[in-house]
This record gives sequence, structure tokens and C-alpha cells, in this order.
Amino acid sequence: MRAMYIPVGRIVNAHGIRGEVKLNPAMGFDPAFLAEFDTIYIDGKATPVKNARVHKSTVLLTLPGVEDMDAALALKGKEVSILRDDADMPEDAYFDMELEGLTVLDSESGAEVGQIKRVLHYPAHKIYEVKGGGREYLIPAVQGVFIESVDMDGGTMRVHMMKGLASDEN
Repeated sequence: MRAMYIPVGRIVNAHGIRGEVKLNPAMGFDPAFLAEFDTIYIDGKATPVKNARVHKSTVLLTLPGVEDMDAALALKGKEVSILRDDADMPEDAYFDMELEGLTVLDSESGAEVGQIKRVLHYPAHKIYEVKGGGREYLIPAVQGVFIESVDMDGGTMRVHMMKGLASDEN
């Protein structure tokens, strides 16, 4: 089942003296993607966004009621989330945190391989770190080659297992 709220980053500082806050995106989030949201959730509370713009690798936000540097600094360190349903993504696309914890099954035998512990980010593509049965597997997130299917409701991912995916294999 998909998560309702997705943590997307943290407010790290004020920007200027007019109350803008600097949102540092969490790993895997494009600042331009985050700048598109009209509503964000700060510590679980819905907050409308008056203005958002990308600045270097961060997002600068103008929020209602945050009119000066002191008000912006009061938000420093707060976690920012979005509502999953507000994200305009393809049906078969998932956020990293939604995949963590899924049970990974070998598509050929149906045997359980383990659970996704982390999603690692590399330049070419993501890698799923899967742990199970005393072994660790690093499975490239390549649909159709390694990843056969994802069943969010069933909590499973079916993968094509190949020699060399286990970290202790040569």
C-alpha cells in the first residue's frame, strides 16, 4: 500500500530577510519537482506555498505568516512532506521510502530473496539493497531486466536473479 505522506526534505535555513526558507531536498528528490507543489506539510500540518523557486540544489519557499528572518529561522530543522496523491507521477513509479521494506521474490522460483533495506542512488540508476537469508544483494533498479513487477498492495517485488547480485558472489 502506498504511503499517504512522503518526506521530501528539511528546512535548513532562512534565505534573506523577507522570510523565505531554504528547503534541502532529501536524497533522490529533484528541486524542480518539489517547487511544483501548492501545499506542503511541515511537521504534519498543511501549509500553502505562496511562491517556490529553485536556487542551486535547494528550493526557496515563501510561506504565509513567515514574513521575516526570525519567523523563517523558527522553521529551521522542520521536516517537510508532500501528500502522495498530489504527486504527478506515472502509475508504476514509486518513491524510495515506499519500496523500502518490500519483500523481494525470485520471479523464476517464487522463493523469497529478502527485503529491500535501502535504495542507493548511483549516476546510471538506483540500486536496491536487499537483505535476507544471511546474504546481501545489490539489485539494479532496471525494469524489465532485473525488476519484473512491483505489487504495492501485496508488499512484494519480483526480480530476475542473476549470478553476481549477492555481495559475497564472485
